[in-house]
Amino acid sequence: MPTWLMLLIAAACGLIVANLYYVQPLVGPIRAAVGLPAGAAGLLVTLTQVGYCAGLLLVVPLGDLLENRRLVLVLVGVLVVALVAAPLVPALGHPAPAFLACSLLIGFAAVAVQVLVPYASHMAPEHVRGRVVGNVVSGLMFGIMLARPVASFITHAWSWQVVYGLSAALMVVLGIVLRVLLPTRRPHSTLGYVALLASMQGLLRDLPVLRRRAIYQAGMFGAFSVFWTVTPLLLASPAYGMNQRDIAWFALAGVAGTIAAPIGGRVADRGWTRPATAFCMILGLLSFVPTLGAAGGGKLGLGLLVAAAIALDFAVSGNLVLGQRAIYALGAEVRGRVNGLYMATFFLGGATGSALGAWSFAHGGWQAACAVGMSLIGAVLLVFLGEPRGITSRS
Repeated sequence: MPTWLMLLIAAACGLIVANLYYVQPLVGPIRAAVGLPAGAAGLLVTLTQVGYCAGLLLVVPLGDLLENRRLVLVLVGVLVVALVAAPLVPALGHPAPAFLACSLLIGFAAVAVQVLVPYASHMAPEHVRGRVVGNVVSGLMFGIMLARPVASFITHAWSWQVVYGLSAALMVVLGIVLRVLLPTRRPHSTLGYVALLASMQGLLRDLPVLRRRAIYQAGMFGAFSVFWTVTPLLLASPAYGMNQRDIAWFALAGVAGTIAAPIGGRVADRGWTRPATAFCMILGLLSFVPTLGAAGGGKLGLGLLVAAAIALDFAVSGNLVLGQRAIYALGAEVRGRVNGLYMATFFLGGATGSALGAWSFAHGGWQAACAVGMSLIGAVLLVFLGEPRGITSRS
């Protein structure tokens, strides 16, 4: 695969996936603009996630059936429509339902990234597949980590509508670039759509590598979601007294951890998946330990939180790529389906972590939330240690 194509796919993944996360720091102003009750504000984020999960299970498997470039372009087109419509709905008579529908559609169409990642794997030679996937996932993680602070900065300077308008313009440009530069890839599957979806249950049953790697990443991403759900609440508390813009600057610290993705890919190409998995899990577990003393605030506490953010993001990004490298080795003809199952499980872990993190912080404070994050990683570490040799390392 040419370097320019790898970089194009990585950039496309980052720009597309960011649309899932723009809404998270903007819940307050959007809720007020569309007239959504305070108790229902969480639906803005939840429906975006529901749409994404639905797309992972219903659309991503089509990567094994339909020409991949066309599928990506259709999804980007749907994304443009939703992004253009979203900032216009406050002018409607009943804007809340319309905006929630746009949120659902944005999440559904953003699964284009999970068509592009296995596409990149298909285009890469076997001996460098891990490196290519790692670089592409690094772009995806950059998009995730930058989306929230960028949305906060733009809203602070202008308005939340500008965030959606700029993203829509970027998606139009991206769609044109992908239409011109992305090579076509037509799968050779003879399955129909219903049979394709039905086959996913058998894949989950028959492929222990897929099951285990999905469980590992669900636990890791669950802990990641605990940290990034609860840390802004801690920083906004009297202990730190940060405003939205200060918290956005803190969120940029996590970007440093995304360098783990290309490193993880190279390690997997060398056949070191098992020790690298253990390293990522232990690093993720230990990243919470120093922060147990950060609840009191101060420069030391803030420094500990920054270090933990970098270490945890490094661990989660690295483990993600190790898992994708392993499941993509299960067969070119099933990559779309196994990727959809893997990502849906991992995303479910993240949603669970967010809910548990917010609940534990409300009832037990920062230390309780840290205990939840450590427990999630500790649980999958125990599962990993009981794994028969050869499963994780088959990559």
